[in-house]
Amino acid sequence: MSLLDRHTILEKNATLLLAGSFVVVTIGGLVEIAPLFYLENVIEEVEGVRPYSPLELTGREIYIREGCYVCHSQMIRPMRDEVERYGHYSLAAESMYDHPFQWGSKRTGPDLARVGGRYSDAWHVQHLTDPQSVVPESVMPPYGFLATRLIEPTYVADLMETHAMVGVPYTEEMIAEARADFTVQVDPFGDWDALVERYPGAQVRDFDGAPGISEMDALIAYLQMLGTLVDFSTFVPDASR
Repeated sequence: MSLLDRHTILEKNATLLLAGSFVVVTIGGLVEIAPLFYLENVIEEVEGVRPYSPLELTGREIYIREGCYVCHSQMIRPMRDEVERYGHYSLAAESMYDHPFQWGSKRTGPDLARVGGRYSDAWHVQHLTDPQSVVPESVMPPYGFLATRLIEPTYVADLMETHAMVGVPYTEEMIAEARADFTVQVDPFGDWDALVERYPGAQVRDFDGAPGISEMDALIAYLQMLGTLVDFSTFVPDASR
């Protein structure tokens, strides 16, 4: 019996075809997945990338709660048009502490992976309050209510502990100082040296320009750090990988 005849038998017998397909897929899956169990790290670490500060992490939770990821991606693909518009293409390491990651799959609005520092805090406040006042063609709904929602760091340490359980390297000191770090990040006159030591590059100021710590403060703190941690002028990929 020729090889072609044997293949015909397989094609005519649904059970044999299913069994054969299962074997092939299983072997292929093992070849792809098994090596990952023996690697200490599958992501090339990049200098500058750090866990979110307590205020930034809270802002990220608000970003997710309000569904911002539905219209805004956080992944710049290595294509010329994307790089020219948004900046350096996204690195896997930039999302290594994101649970879940915010890559997104749709862009009703622009990608936000490099939005940090592109606009002033006042612009963000105005944009979130009345999007069409700064971008007339925008279909984004208003989020001005965030400025009236004052927040306390009651559960931020618990949130950090949860992220630590899935691999984010929050230390015991970071968790113990979570409430203090949360509060001092919006107080430029406070003793924030320890905060910046724990979270290099953390921006300290009153983000929404109003008394108290609001959800607007937290969200803007998160937006303003996106894409600012890695110095791409000195970034050189590891050619050994």
